[in-house]
Amino acid sequence: MSRIVFDIETLGKNFESLDEPTREYLMKRAVTEEERQEVKSNLSLYPHTAEIITIGMLNPDTLKGVVYYQSPGSRPEPLEDNGIKYEVADEKGILENFWDVISRYDEFVTFNGRGFDCPFIIIRSAINKIKPTRDLMPYRYSGPHIDLFDRLSFFGATRKRFSLDMWCRALGITSPKEEGIKGEDVKRLFDEGLYTDIAKYCVRDIMATSELLKYWDEYIKFQPSR
Repeated sequence: MSRIVFDIETLGKNFESLDEPTREYLMKRAVTEEERQEVKSNLSLYPHTAEIITIGMLNPDTLKGVVYYQSPGSRPEPLEDNGIKYEVADEKGILENFWDVISRYDEFVTFNGRGFDCPFIIIRSAINKIKPTRDLMPYRYSGPHIDLFDRLSFFGATRKRFSLDMWCRALGITSPKEEGIKGEDVKRLFDEGLYTDIAKYCVRDIMATSELLKYWDEYIKFQPSR
């Protein structure tokens, strides 16, 4: 059965660029200056106020993959590094490529994909008038979507849900955070024109998720003896 791991990076719009009704809606419950700043810093979390700037995709069985990423104002030549191809596109191109690639696989694997990546992709695709090629939000407890964030909490049965970084540290997997880049650094890197650095950060995420999938398959997922 063929499988693909994927992850996205998003970038929030400038708050002042949003129309007045949107700004008012977002600030409706923000009373203090700290709360207002939090609203502005969280714009990248919502498909209504952000766009997708990177999608990384990796076959966990062959360790071959591709990352599509935005690089405004520049068009570097496609490159390949350790089996990963790097290709530049705008958001619409990123999404069109994503839907084309994922349609070829039986299963897809994420870390918190049900809570973030998949809804984000679906809504941003609608905004770009792109039709999905498959259902990214199928039945939660079985089916083609393996969300390791969901599975490793046993569908919410455990009291605490841990981040990808915490799982990597517990299991001895190289964490994507070990290079010193975190999700909150994406906006700064984008503003500085370090687009390839964002793409490589996304690749580290899908590599770590792929390694975590191995632990899930071999040591955690119950498989009855034949």
